[in-house]
This record gives sequence, structure tokens and C-alpha cells, in this order.
Amino acid sequence: MDCFTDVRTVCLNERLRIEYLITPTDDQGKDVIVGLTSAEKTLPCSYLYDDTGSQLFEEICQLPEYYLTRTETLILRGNALHIASITGACELVELGSGSSLKTRLLLDAYEKLNLSLLYCPIDVSSAALTMSARDLLPSYKTIRIRGVVATYEQGLKHLKSPVLPRRMIAMIGSSIGNLTAAECGRFLQQIVDSLRTGDCFLLGVDLHKDKEQLEAAYNDDQGVTAKFNTNVLCHLNSRFGGNFNIKNFQHVAFYNEQCHQIEIYLKSLAVQKVQLDRLGLTVDMKEGETIRTEISRKFVLEQLKQELEAKHLHCVGMWTDPNMWCAVLLTQLQ
Repeated sequence: MDCFTDVRTVCLNERLRIEYLITPTDDQGKDVIVGLTSAEKTLPCSYLYDDTGSQLFEEICQLPEYYLTRTETLILRGNALHIASITGACELVELGSGSSLKTRLLLDAYEKLNLSLLYCPIDVSSAALTMSARDLLPSYKTIRIRGVVATYEQGLKHLKSPVLPRRMIAMIGSSIGNLTAAECGRFLQQIVDSLRTGDCFLLGVDLHKDKEQLEAAYNDDQGVTAKFNTNVLCHLNSRFGGNFNIKNFQHVAFYNEQCHQIEIYLKSLAVQKVQLDRLGLTVDMKEGETIRTEISRKFVLEQLKQELEAKHLHCVGMWTDPNMWCAVLLTQLQ
């Protein structure tokens, strides 16, 4: 049953349609209330990606310290044709499409093999999704795009029956690392529920590596990651009538070696009281108290393959860079 009270569809031309999913108003901000009233305060990382946050993340991807984008691009450039030859004509559903720069490598491969393709990007940022979709049209004369502005969960629930022989859901950029182990298990089940036997799931992951390299990637010298992190408070201010003062918070990121994850926080620099008027919420912060805004788990390949196999996602292709920093896995639902 459709869980959306309103779906707004904009047809920008005969090849591009964007759907905006709007959940019931009563649910808006409940996850913020739960996170900020917990003993250890947290925020869902999806709030990092308003339009400003999405722009800042694109800047992060170009930073010298942030190896992930360059490395994954290298892997896809060398193996996109192999991926397309395995899947054949398909509906490509991309979760967290952003600017779709790496996606072009996949689209080029399908075009070179003369394979039919429907591209369905899902992203919480309307501006980023619309801009990237518009940019793709002139480069791919036969592509059809059906974008969905939504969270991953919303977008997956909203997928229609495939019109091409196969569906491939792609989650590159190691976005799956933002999920806890329990959340990851539930998410993989959502992926499985969105696929038919023989359909594919393409997954890009960041691998466990040297602590210094990892921490440098999330504490860049230019301070772009810090701006990206504190911008979440600006997003809450505009969306929920808040009065967070970002000057009263400090970006903190470190690698938890025991849990194999980067942990990112905003640390309160003073005793402060924050209001979120539209949520009817008052948040008391102590000096030194933190709000966790994101985790980024780093994976061990054999363990990850076992988790995927447990969900009947059989690995039919796996590629890494020469340094074993990142990996791309193509799985098929058995």
C-alpha cells in the first residue's frame, strides 16, 4: 500500500520526469526529536544533505584528502563495461545520485554496448537531482530518466514494476557505511524486497585501512567537511524554526578502530539552550556535550560478502583498486 499522502510529478520533457514524495506532516521531524532527546544525542545523517549540504559534499569529493571518490571512479572506469555486459539491458536505480559524475561511467558503458536503459536516481536533494538529470540528457540521446526526490526507504517503496528485463539498484560512494550494522541488515532486506530473482545490486564500499589516512579524509585542511557538518544545524534552523548558533559548535571526527567506523560529532562549546519551534522542542546542551551526526563504517570484504550472501545476494563480480582502499561488488538475487 502506498504510504504517501501526496506525490507531485513534474514532467520536464518527454524523457525526464521527477517525482517528489511527501510524507504525512505528522511524521516530519520525529526522528530529530528522538535523536536530540536521547541520552547520547544523534541526528539522522539524511539531514546533512539539504541543497547547501549537497553542494558542500561535492566539494569534499574533490579534496586531496578525500581518496574515496577518486578511487571508486578509477575502479568503475576500468570495469563499467564488464558490469553492463553482466546485467544487460536494465533499469538502473541509483540511491544517493548526487551529481551523477560516477554514474556517467556506467551510462557510457550501456550506451557503448547499445543496451536499453531507464535511469531512476533517488536523492533527498531536489536541486542536486534535477541539475544532474538535466545535465545527462544532452549526453545520452536515448536515455529516459525518472527521478525521485525522497529518502532511500521512501524511494525503494515507491518503485514501479520494471519495464526492462532486469533491475539494478546501485549504491556507490560507500553510502551504506552511514548505516549501523542493524540498520544495514534492514536496508539490505529492503533492497532484496525491491528486486526480482536475477536482478542486481551494485555496491561500492570503503575498506578498513590506516587510521591516519581515514581521519585526514574527514578533517581536511580547508575545513570543508567541518562546514558540511555544521550546516546540518542551519538545515534544522530553516526547516524546523530553530535557533542553533553554529559558532557554538565544533566539528569532531575520528576513527573508532574497534568498530571500524569513522564517527562524526558536533561538540557544544558552551552551555546553551536551543529551540526548534515547529517541533515544540527545547534542547539543553552542556559544554563539551556532543551530537553524533554521522558514522562511516569501513568494511572487510569477506565479512561483507557473507552478509550479502545471507540475504541471497550472490557476488558475481568484485573489483578493487591496487591499494585495496575501496571495492565495488556486483551481486545478483538468487
